[in-house]
Amino acid sequence: MTDFAAVEYVLTVDCPEAPGIVHAVSRFLLEHDSDIVDNHQFGDRRDGHFYMRVRFATSGSENTTEVLRRDFAAVAAPFAMRWHLEPVGTRRRVLVMVSRYGHCLNDLLFRTRSGDLPIDVVAVVSNHRDHEALVTWHGIPFFHVPVTAATKPEAEARLLELVDEFDVDLVVLARYMQVLSDDLCTRLAGRTINIHHSFLPSFKGAKPYHQAHDRGVKLVGATAHYVTADLDEGPIIAQEVINVDHSHTPEDLAAIGRDAESAALARAVRWHCEGRVFVQGRRTVILR
Repeated sequence: MTDFAAVEYVLTVDCPEAPGIVHAVSRFLLEHDSDIVDNHQFGDRRDGHFYMRVRFATSGSENTTEVLRRDFAAVAAPFAMRWHLEPVGTRRRVLVMVSRYGHCLNDLLFRTRSGDLPIDVVAVVSNHRDHEALVTWHGIPFFHVPVTAATKPEAEARLLELVDEFDVDLVVLARYMQVLSDDLCTRLAGRTINIHHSFLPSFKGAKPYHQAHDRGVKLVGATAHYVTADLDEGPIIAQEVINVDHSHTPEDLAAIGRDAESAALARAVRWHCEGRVFVQGRRTVILR
């Protein structure tokens, strides 16, 4: 190591399985005077695909990040790697969308304010004003963007303006009760996370907890997934389940479900922002 202060980075890699991938990455780190702090990898033998997330420390200077990225590009090219390298602690700029149910929004704002999530909530968009006071109290810009069938194109155009204006890395649908258009889903692909009030693929649609009560379920769940044009069919990131029994009313199940939704969504946001999620087709690989 040099006399510069050590700086930690996270490098994520995925590519077709091939001999020599780990050796190439390890040699790169050695040649750049780096120490591996933490490493997770997975070779999917069914799909022939390899995934890796390595956290390492190296001597830092003003241009260390640029040098590492430049040099690793030469390592990645022969393996056709998709890769990302950034300093540990890099905070994602998040825009949250919400309708009238505020539990997931409140949980995300609290976790952000307490430092529990590596994000900055830079704006909140809602088709209702129910949570404007809460968002304003946190010192975050609130935007009321009503949506009707007639105004949906204009509302989505306004959302994209805000995404650009606030340089947003991730959009989180925290119980936002509007279906996004196929075009918007495509434009925000890979950077929009939704929470669904069900342990997918069961109990879709209206009143899921009444459906669950009618079926006598023994588990209440929630699913956080990436948004795609296929409604509620995007790659699943995190799921949460809580045991229930015959004594719980639909209202009890809804209250328990709110806890499951908040936990699953927060976990999905954390994993995404820490570079632990790899999307491969309709599924994800999570390197924890």
